[in-house]
Amino acid sequence: MFKPTIGLRNRHLQTLFAPLFRKQSVPSVKVERFELNDGDFLESFWYQNQPIDNRPIVTLFHGLAGSFNSPYIQGVMRALEKKGFASVLMHFRGCSGKENLLPRAYHSGDTADAKAWIAHLAKNYPNNPLYAIGYSIGGNVLLKLLGEEGKNTPLKAGVSVSAPMQLDISAKVINQGFAKIYQWHLLKALKITLLQKYDQFEMASHLNIDKKAVKKIKTIKEFDEKYTAPINGFASAQEYYNRSSAKQYLKDIKIPTLIIHALDDPFMNHKILPTKEDNVSNSVELEVYEHGGHVGFVGGGLFKPEYWLEERIANYFVDR
Repeated sequence: MFKPTIGLRNRHLQTLFAPLFRKQSVPSVKVERFELNDGDFLESFWYQNQPIDNRPIVTLFHGLAGSFNSPYIQGVMRALEKKGFASVLMHFRGCSGKENLLPRAYHSGDTADAKAWIAHLAKNYPNNPLYAIGYSIGGNVLLKLLGEEGKNTPLKAGVSVSAPMQLDISAKVINQGFAKIYQWHLLKALKITLLQKYDQFEMASHLNIDKKAVKKIKTIKEFDEKYTAPINGFASAQEYYNRSSAKQYLKDIKIPTLIIHALDDPFMNHKILPTKEDNVSNSVELEVYEHGGHVGFVGGGLFKPEYWLEERIANYFVDR
């Protein structure tokens, strides 16, 4: 049961505390370049090194504009190692610090790369049980993947944290009030990546906007309307949201899956959560807390904070 740190009940403090104040030594990693069938690539960062034994392997999927540098990634890798798990972060296309090789990048419903990576692990580590964790849009990707795969997934269990399971609601909420600060931060990173693509490719042949128009984009929804949707074959941002939101896939999940969410998440509201009418699978366990912010869940004392989320996730996999 999560109890927030006294003095850190506020949604924004929960969300921002670790990114601003958590101090961790950077763990050593082994980088694996994973080639994709369409000619692009991913970079996956193994905590310390690939396992040479039969330890369980946990794949991590980061959030929007996230990477190995995200505090929650490094923290959970340490927590998993203490419990006897190997862990590896699969960076989405272009998120490891190296530009990807195609005009398109990644999006909240793009499960193909994750499926290819998991199949790669299943083939190369046949005696290692496989698990996965997804944060924010990585959580949406994981839930959608599990629903699409059903019983056919090589994964034994999964955990999704702070996932925007109904993307149109999240796009609306993040454009309101203080949440616009988060939108500005995320949009800045997305626009930088897209502008770099104009230097690599003839983007005018793929999109109806030029570099000046990209710089003027003000919202996540506008970015999705002008780039994410058309570059990935969606007719509009709304069609992209409709087809990519994970909530509709929860009924088809067949392996143990834990969803962790805070009602005060500033990136979305309670309407993204499934209801009885959504007919959620019995394999899905939903933990909803009053406090926790977005990928926050900081407990303990103000001067000795405890990152509850990491222990909860590691213990969930131990019990499986």
